[in-house]
Amino acid sequence: MDPSRLDGRTALVTGASRGIGAAVARTLDRAGARVALAARNLPDLESVAAGLGHHPVVLEADLSHAGAPGDLASRAEAALGRVDVLVNNAAIAHRAPTLGLDAGVIDLLLAVNVRAPLLLIAALLPGMTGRGRGSIVNLSSVSALVGTPNRAAYAATKGAVDAATRSLAMELGPAGIRVNSVAPGAVDTALWTKNREVPGVIAQIEAQTPLRRWAEPDDIADVVVFLASDAARFVTGETISVDGGMARTLDLYGGQV
Repeated sequence: MDPSRLDGRTALVTGASRGIGAAVARTLDRAGARVALAARNLPDLESVAAGLGHHPVVLEADLSHAGAPGDLASRAEAALGRVDVLVNNAAIAHRAPTLGLDAGVIDLLLAVNVRAPLLLIAALLPGMTGRGRGSIVNLSSVSALVGTPNRAAYAATKGAVDAATRSLAMELGPAGIRVNSVAPGAVDTALWTKNREVPGVIAQIEAQTPLRRWAEPDDIADVVVFLASDAARFVTGETISVDGGMARTLDLYGGQV
């Protein structure tokens, strides 16, 4: 049997209404999994689900509320019967100078980007532990790995995700549950639309990326689904950069010899 297949498995993907989350849902479905898609925008969720073939489930949820992750976990398990794979993709991106940053913004970033994934994991653990298996994939960011200006609060939340991933891998490994993170670089999604309109940004990002292009959502989704599958059965506690080499390279000479 192909270990990259997920036939008969179930998966919950948060932030699945667009961008990376939608691509992950589609790729999981192509691999054979039945997917529950969660986000705030119900019409967009339904649009993504309409293209899936394994009886998808649509679950509207606003993970900024403290009780939402536990409620979402219960609804997902009720709809799917169990959750074998959890993809914590939902997040709020924030780019602004730290001068003037207010507590409300920080609290919102922490609520969605850190608190919600941890509470979802906690709520789904009894089922995964009882079955002796599970795969959790958290979406991090290149901002957690290298310094990115005007993203201190956002980077702090994604650094927390990576730290939690390592701790959870140690804690949950004996129960057969793997936990990994994927750290995208610049991805051509709606979240980057405004920034891509800034003169020179597209060329600058491409120049800083050894593969000389932006990522597409499917570039990220393929790695997420690999980690969800038995093809990655001995991989846990890892943060895998999917950024075209951006976080691991430095051109000291600006392309000049």
